[in-house]
Amino acid sequence: MLLSRLVGPAGEIVAIERDPRSINRAQTRAAEAGLHNVKFAQTDIAQFSSGASFDALAGRFILQFLPDPVGALRSLSEKVRPGGIIAFQEGSWAPFVLFSAHLPLWSRGVSLLHEVSARSGVNMEMGPALYKVFQDAGLPAPTMRLEMELGHDPDFTRWVSDVVSSVRPRIEKLGLPLEELGDLDTLQQRLQEEVASSNTVVPWIALVGAWCRR
Repeated sequence: MLLSRLVGPAGEIVAIERDPRSINRAQTRAAEAGLHNVKFAQTDIAQFSSGASFDALAGRFILQFLPDPVGALRSLSEKVRPGGIIAFQEGSWAPFVLFSAHLPLWSRGVSLLHEVSARSGVNMEMGPALYKVFQDAGLPAPTMRLEMELGHDPDFTRWVSDVVSSVRPRIEKLGLPLEELGDLDTLQQRLQEEVASSNTVVPWIALVGAWCRR
């Protein structure tokens, strides 16, 4: 949707997604926003094929989940015209974990999410790794920047409790110490109380952006 607004009605976006439920939700959101220049391709990103030549390739929280991010990026970038833009934004958990250490409950929640993701095969430092990944994929060394959002209000602090709830089945399957967070029904309230009483801010995942021209 962001890219759709950038290219305008004269441009076209092809969004790649393998899950039909996610595509249905995305199509509904795009239609409600009045965006008619977005098409969806239901396929694994590593298997996407098209005879078209694209002006840009962009992805967010994609490569960190792939078993072969270099191979996928190489294959996708070949579909971008010479001089076209390649841009990815991926996460870095190291500063997230570090800047969460001052609050015990928040830190336990963040550490649990880090562990379940790492043990599920996610590359937790794909953001900083983009520098090498781009070059290994045959692209120029990218321009990079790191951004990290900080907050303290309930809409911000609920991210940890919401994600814990979302991945709870995976946490339980891996036998991780979910009980350290106490009653999940009150987790959000206790997180917010901890942050509020500390009179400080807490972070969210650091985002590393990298881009270059092909």
